[in-house]
Amino acid sequence: MSLTNGENTGLDEERARERDRRFVWHPWSPVNKSGHDGPVLVSGEGYRVRDATGRFYLDAMASAMNSSCGYAHPALLAAAERQLARLPHFDLSVGSHLPVGRVAERLGGLMPEGLGRTLFVNSGSEATEAAVRIAHDYWTNKDEPRDRIVTFADGYHGTTYVAQHLSGLPTNALYGDEPFPVTKVRAPLAPRELRTPEGLAALTEAFERAVLEGPPPAAVFVEAFLNVGGGVVLPGGLLRALRELCDRSGALLILDEVFCGFGRTGRMFGFEHDGITPDLVTMSKGISGGYVPFAALTTTEEVYASFAADPLIGGLRYGHTTGGHAVACAVALAVLDVMEEQKLVEASAALGGQLLDGLLPMLDHPEISDVRGLGLVATVECHRPEFAAGLVAGAAARGVLLRRQGPCVMAIPPLIIDRSGIAELVRSTGQALADL
Repeated sequence: MSLTNGENTGLDEERARERDRRFVWHPWSPVNKSGHDGPVLVSGEGYRVRDATGRFYLDAMASAMNSSCGYAHPALLAAAERQLARLPHFDLSVGSHLPVGRVAERLGGLMPEGLGRTLFVNSGSEATEAAVRIAHDYWTNKDEPRDRIVTFADGYHGTTYVAQHLSGLPTNALYGDEPFPVTKVRAPLAPRELRTPEGLAALTEAFERAVLEGPPPAAVFVEAFLNVGGGVVLPGGLLRALRELCDRSGALLILDEVFCGFGRTGRMFGFEHDGITPDLVTMSKGISGGYVPFAALTTTEEVYASFAADPLIGGLRYGHTTGGHAVACAVALAVLDVMEEQKLVEASAALGGQLLDGLLPMLDHPEISDVRGLGLVATVECHRPEFAAGLVAGAAARGVLLRRQGPCVMAIPPLIIDRSGIAELVRSTGQALADL
């Protein structure tokens, strides 16, 4: 390993934890006097990170599920440094810069035919806000106002106000009035039963009722894989059914690829598993590898052109100061180069098979209800959240960082992981389960 930088690691950890206890408010974490109990990380390389005590971990969380190319990748570091020296950013509402056009062109080349117009923002939540604004304004521009959105009750699209409104997860409950109507479809079966022909039929029927009963929706907005909602693999053919349903009702189909996009599921985008073309696609996380904040929304020329009818500015009334940041664009271009050169999408499919095969024997344990996966994301569903927490803690004690969503434990390693890393991940997780 070459992650050491000569720090006095024990002293660094003590000071870091004291700073955390006194000054830091960690998101999505209990508030207590003892402070955050996770590792204090100081460096990373490849698919491993090192904490302030000098201990190494295999990162099976991909940082915030966005470390597609791993840590300290020389091509990504060089891209950021070059662009910082040239031009860090410029306001895209009054001008442009070279990297934004290049990355927009690259994204258009990755999308199905017809999807080629891209808006850049800073986070998945912002991409969600933009997508909803665009969907609503599209119908207003056509002089056929629609505002209802159909989503998954267990879907997750971010934590801004509109993004939380789209979700039925209890942690995303709104703190004020609902800004527009949302119909939230609950899965009619458990995740294990959902991946069957019967599950597809039941879920399709539930969406049909949601879309066709009531005023015509502006859009159907779904993830290709329910991430925060339990690491749920959707039945094959569902997105095709939703595409047909949107065509019947006129609704726009919005695919949230913030988590799934850029190789995570073994395809460049999750919707490719069903071979469909959405009307809008939101993206973030893996697009910049976690090196810089970056997100995007790509849509059709028809949707884009409708904004010429806007009575005030003849365009989209939405944007952010650092949206399409030049350094982020340069890093995203480097990520796409690395993914292509190292064939990371193909690797995700192959290594994902190895990961899932290695974890499937855990189904024999009486506390495990399901093991599922798609590409380089695998979910071990436990009967109890407490048991899942114990499994995550046990894996960490063995040097593997896993992610927990309620009773579900998720393995989400960087796409640059190799076969030996997958074997280590499987072995350590299995040993942690045996210890419990």
